[in-house]
Amino acid sequence: MRRYSACIEWLFAEDGDSFPDRIRRAEAGGLTAVEFWRWTDKDLDAIEAALKETGLAVTSLVAEPMIALTDAGNRQAWLAGLADSIAVAKRLGAPVLIAQAGNDLAGLSRAEQRLALTETLRAGADILAGSGVRLGVEPLNIRIDHIGYFLDSTREGLDIVDDVARPEIGIVYDIYHSAVMDERTEEVLDGRLDRVFHVHVADHPGRNEPGSGRIDLAHRLNWIFANGYDGAVGLEYRPTRSGADAVRTAIASLGG
Repeated sequence: MRRYSACIEWLFAEDGDSFPDRIRRAEAGGLTAVEFWRWTDKDLDAIEAALKETGLAVTSLVAEPMIALTDAGNRQAWLAGLADSIAVAKRLGAPVLIAQAGNDLAGLSRAEQRLALTETLRAGADILAGSGVRLGVEPLNIRIDHIGYFLDSTREGLDIVDDVARPEIGIVYDIYHSAVMDERTEEVLDGRLDRVFHVHVADHPGRNEPGSGRIDLAHRLNWIFANGYDGAVGLEYRPTRSGADAVRTAIASLGG
């Protein structure tokens, strides 16, 4: 049985509800898990209480601070924040932290930036070791949503993970971003699906609910699960329709 995780930055956010209320809406709508981005701007006590009340799990949240890992000068600040993010992830029971590489920096070669990113992730693995929390770096599209971002290729992301060579470090595979970059899931993930710690879905164009666009999301997800992925699928899309029924329809379009 596939497990879907509602990104409550966008889902169940009717009428500007608080994050605890979004958790309750997700549970009432039949979801068993949620995820969100930053934790430093949220009431963690209230979120933790809502999770205990509903029994919902948290699948992922962002490792803060969100600063460029392509800049070696940010390393110590990010590592200090990573330790705090791990503590929050453990508190909320989230098995995955998500990291973004940061932008392609002027004045530095791609080789220099990739080395900085790799060394920072390797140092992060030392902090993650034994915590039960893993970190996925996320490739993003540079054509629509993240112009100027450094890591736009799933293959390069996986190559960096292989360079780090630590079990604590993998990738978050966002089918939407991958499709926007004209990647074929079965090609870029072939033989390396074990490095994928979390999956995100949205349709294109619009980054809206599954079934609203032209990405073959069900086909791609079927391939991912058929080849051994057993993690959660994050519903990280901008809904055009509100309510639990709309979310259930989106899930049904993915194959249930």
